Amino acid sequence: MLKWLQEKYHAQIYTFTADLGQEFADPSRFKQIEDKAKQLGAIKHFTVDLKEKFVNEYVFPTIKANGLYQGIYPLSTAIGRPLIAIEAVKIAQKEGIEVLAHGCTGKGNDQIRINTTAQAYAPEMEILQPLIEWNMGRDEEIKYAQQHNIPISNQNKKYSVDENLFGRSAECDILEQPDIEPPEDSKEWTVPPEEAPNNPEYITINFKEGIPIGINDQPMEGVELIKRIHDIGCKHGIGRIEHMEDRAIGLKSRETYEIPAALILIKAHKDLEKYVCTKHENSFKSLIDQRWTELVYDGLWVDPLRDALEAFINEINIKVAGSVSMKLFKGSAEVIARKSPYGIYDLNLATYETKSSFNQKYSYGFIPLWGLQSRMGFIAKKKANENKQ
Repeated sequence: MLKWLQEKYHAQIYTFTADLGQEFADPSRFKQIEDKAKQLGAIKHFTVDLKEKFVNEYVFPTIKANGLYQGIYPLSTAIGRPLIAIEAVKIAQKEGIEVLAHGCTGKGNDQIRINTTAQAYAPEMEILQPLIEWNMGRDEEIKYAQQHNIPISNQNKKYSVDENLFGRSAECDILEQPDIEPPEDSKEWTVPPEEAPNNPEYITINFKEGIPIGINDQPMEGVELIKRIHDIGCKHGIGRIEHMEDRAIGLKSRETYEIPAALILIKAHKDLEKYVCTKHENSFKSLIDQRWTELVYDGLWVDPLRDALEAFINEINIKVAGSVSMKLFKGSAEVIARKSPYGIYDLNLATYETKSSFNQKYSYGFIPLWGLQSRMGFIAKKKANENKQ
């Protein structure tokens, strides 16, 4: 893309890489990217460490919103894109750059997420998508690179991969066949569940105002905590998911993910939240969570509705404090216990023992009133059906 932009537009190119925790097993990768950019003619390269901002301003709100798109995908890639776009705009404005270019295709969600955010923050800035303009397939891109002496890694040619510290996605090749099980070589983080340890591991995650703040009562900052949960989850084969996803542009897409930390943390948060909220709060928040998640997935991070929804989400999460214990075993992460000073649970009322303080005789008055309209509606419908016959 760098070479193509130089050839077509005779432009000076500045490059930017956001560190969202990808490649955290090999930090030298960022230096390799910078060196390659400069070798290919970039005037200047920027590598910006955004891990803390990513966790505090994007990952934590996702956890508080129980953000699972279509009940499955934890938005790991989706929440990274607006942050990348905002930082790119900052650099462009500081350097006097007039055009932003990125490598998104015209088929995916990321073009919407990046373009919409960048255009909101810098309406005057033009955005180019070379992968749309040049209309080359992967085979032609490789040929173009070889013709221009552009080095290509021999690794990972089969799949298109995106990762950050909250999740990893893999696409292309055999993964585009929804009737075939994803092969093992499409995974990089997690062990196969059947090869995970034969003994379960128990962990306790501590929360304050809906945010995970520690593991096993040991306080941790966000980035460190997520990395720790990630390592534990990978070891137990947790977080392998795949599903048919509805993209924002209307396409069905078979998606495969590894999201160990996201799955564990969202499960724990949702259980604790349910414990401290009333039935009515839980029911309504599920609607709010779904709308928030759809907005973010669809690339509308800048929409004012997100701020309004988050006001409610944050209010609910004030009391989401305490701890959740989980059992991790061969691909499963199950909540087994929870504790909170704000839990809406009273043993004296709930117990089936004789000592229960719950007055069961209240049922005689409650049930007739609770079912009154339903019974009347049933009788009316039955009468209407009889007259119809």
